[in-house]
Amino acid sequence: MDFSSFETVLELRRYQLRPGRRDELISLFEREFVEPQEEAGAHLFGLFRVPSSPDEFLWLRGFESFAARFDALSAFYSGPVWRRFREEANATMVDSDNVLLLRPVVRGLASPPPGSGVHVSLEASPSAFAVFETDPSPNNFPQLPVRTDGPFTVSFSREPSASSEELVPTARSLLR
Repeated sequence: MDFSSFETVLELRRYQLRPGRRDELISLFEREFVEPQEEAGAHLFGLFRVPSSPDEFLWLRGFESFAARFDALSAFYSGPVWRRFREEANATMVDSDNVLLLRPVVRGLASPPPGSGVHVSLEASPSAFAVFETDPSPNNFPQLPVRTDGPFTVSFSREPSASSEELVPTARSLLR
């Protein structure tokens, strides 16, 4: 299946976690939250540890449209899996509101070039295989806040740059 249509609306989510609880959240997330979100209509491109920030979890969730985003988020966050595990997940987090709502400039998350290593930068990168920019559309699911202090450009590349952060994929990350 071609997942490039899920790059139409992308959330870059950065969670600041309580000290030492990142692996606990990743384990819960990978065990309980991946399939239900995808069944609801989202696509999870990547789940990452950020080596430079040991208490951070970064992940990428895409949708085919804003309408699909609303439907998928409504289904997941009102569904039985989230109701069952939300307190356990939220107990690991200090802040889950560092979220950029993005639109594609150059699609590429669904089919990155061969190689290893994933780096993210909040600026254009000449070696980027995917580039996104802040989407100025209103957040159509206000229960999950998104940042409005942009605009931002977000680049994903195989090579590090002076402004990039290395992302280390978790076991269930599709982007590697």
